[in-house]
Parts: sequence; structure tokens; C-alpha cells
Amino acid sequence: MQELFDLTGKVAIITGASRGLGQYFGRALAKAGADLVITSRKLSSLTEFKREIESLGRRTLPVQMDVLSQSDIQNMVRIAIEEYGKIDILVNNAGLNIRGPSADFAWADWDTVLDTNLKGSFFCAQAVAKEMIKRKYGRIINMGSCTCVFGMEGIAPYAASRGGVLQMTRSLAAEWGKYGITVNVLAPGWFKTAQSAPLYENKQWLEYIKSRIPLNRPGLPNDLDGTVIFLASDASAYITGQIILVDGGFTTGATRAIT
Repeated sequence: MQELFDLTGKVAIITGASRGLGQYFGRALAKAGADLVITSRKLSSLTEFKREIESLGRRTLPVQMDVLSQSDIQNMVRIAIEEYGKIDILVNNAGLNIRGPSADFAWADWDTVLDTNLKGSFFCAQAVAKEMIKRKYGRIINMGSCTCVFGMEGIAPYAASRGGVLQMTRSLAAEWGKYGITVNVLAPGWFKTAQSAPLYENKQWLEYIKSRIPLNRPGLPNDLDGTVIFLASDASAYITGQIILVDGGFTTGATRAIT
């Protein structure tokens, strides 16, 4: 049974790997046996993480890439193929959020959020899938969030982008399944990252969020390890076009009194 989750000999790309959840995904996949391609807009921001992954005995290729640049994406895939000869796994992690009231949200900020989270994810998947199709094998994991399935005040563009990621994922799964490629969404709930850290400074807000989570706490980064390994491995070979919410039960809509 354990061999179903073994990633030895696999090559995984993780976009947005300079910090936060991208690095946790990279650690999890490397510990399961995968060699990595890690990307960031600034190559220097990957130096320490490269050393860390190599200390685990895995090969690591850092590549400078901005998901807003199609030429960067295509160049990243070319470099990965030159180094490893194949790509087995893509974790489409690069993304951002800009918060603000919808009545005042700037046109340019909408473009930044949608282009990064949705357009960037699509064209990364497209470029990688062209290589996966040749080998008739691939695992594409698109990053979502709870806003894939419900709205939230103050982040309408972000919610629109994540809802789009879910529908894009279903379409790609339908199109690429015949090539042995699975495409799924990993959707975290409330996890403390650089993007959300300011929210966690508000104790009242934190107590409210905990009251909505049946497991009574926000997520810890390692709570995502099992799911990303599962979706990257042969254990999920017959699962595609799906969303897995790792949210402690937040999307059950649960509430309870705060005492």
C-alpha cells in the first residue's frame, strides 16, 4: 500500500516556492521522494530553500519565473525538461490576494489578482501538459481556497479567481484525462501565511474564525502534506476534476457560541 504514495523518481514543479505554503508543499513532495523544480519571481529568494531540499537528498532546480509572463513559463518548462527529461507533477501554487471594498476596487488590481491566480495557473498548466501529453502521464494540482465554493466580504476578485480555478480544473480534467493526466484542486481553509498574517493579529477575528471551524483551530502548514502527496501520487490515479477542501470543516457552515 505504501508504494502508492511513493514519489521516488518523480519530478515536481512548485510555483511560488519562495515562502509559505509553496515551501511546505516542496518539503512534503521531496520527503516522499520527488526531485523538484522551484520557481519564484526572484531567483535569490530560492537559495536557502534549495539548500534545505538538497539536504534531504533530493535534486532541486531553482528557476526565475513570473506567472504573468508567458515567455517565463515556457522557459521554465524548457529548463526543467533539459535538466530532468520529464515533468510528472505540477503544483500551481503561485497566487496573491488584494483586499478591498468592491465599490472602490481598482481596475488594475482586479487584473493583477485574476491574471496571477487564474490566467497564470492556466498557462502554467498548458505549458506543462504539453510535456505530460507526450508521456501520457501527469498530476496537476491547482491551488484553490474555500472561496472556490462560497463568497466572502472584501475579496470579490480573489473569490472570482478561485471559483474560476475550480471550473478551469474541471474543464482541463475533462480534456486531458485521455492522456493519463489528472487535474484537481487543493483548497486550504484558514492557514496563516504572509498574505493572511495581518488578520491573525486581531484576536476577536481569530476567535470568530475558530468558532466557525469544527476542529477549533486554523490550519497548520503540515496539515496539507498528506493531501498534496495523495494528489501527486498514484494513490489518486482515478480522481480527477475534483476539489479537496482541507479546512477543518469550515465549509460545513458550522457555528458555535464563543464562551
